[in-house]
Amino acid sequence: MQLTGKELERSERKWRLNLINSISGIKPANLIATRSVKGEDNVAIFSSVIHLGSNPAQLGFIARPQSEVPRDTFRNIQETGYYTINHIAESFIKKAHYTSAKLPREESEFVRMKIDKEVIDEFPAPFVKDSPVKIGMKLLESIPLPNDCTLIIGSVEMVSFPDQAINELGQLDLASSLGVGISGLNTYYSLNKLTSFPYVRTNELPGFE
Repeated sequence: MQLTGKELERSERKWRLNLINSISGIKPANLIATRSVKGEDNVAIFSSVIHLGSNPAQLGFIARPQSEVPRDTFRNIQETGYYTINHIAESFIKKAHYTSAKLPREESEFVRMKIDKEVIDEFPAPFVKDSPVKIGMKLLESIPLPNDCTLIIGSVEMVSFPDQAINELGQLDLASSLGVGISGLNTYYSLNKLTSFPYVRTNELPGFE
């Protein structure tokens, strides 16, 4: 199948939504957890976390357009400046998926979806206890995007992962921790390591058939 931009615009809305959300391939599956200034905990699923830099260590994610009543994740981050990013594992995919529900601010998804919460070293935002990789983040900047979404940029303040999940080069084996990826809005994939290649140097290029 081959479609032009005009043909995409004329296609059925939900069909186009599913296509464009899955066309970028497998995306990281994360739960982003926050705490309001009143101590109300929130956790929601995101598939838009991206690497921005290693020195200094920075990550970004996309917050959807805010309505007249701002979404809890965005509002809590703006108010407190802290949040956590937690990899989703196979053991709690279903619970994680349903955190996309629009609950009242005073009702925590941790409680409603029975997701175990964890506090680490008095970090200002909660973590997901069963997440294999936990990242504590501090807000650096919020950048409005042309589609009314917002790019949230944060600094990595702390990380937590199993000792056996990292090799001597500092590379995490995401398959060993049974992490998952997302395609589109609601389809989940397991992660299997295929191979690793060395850092690419022009004078060390191999021959290709």
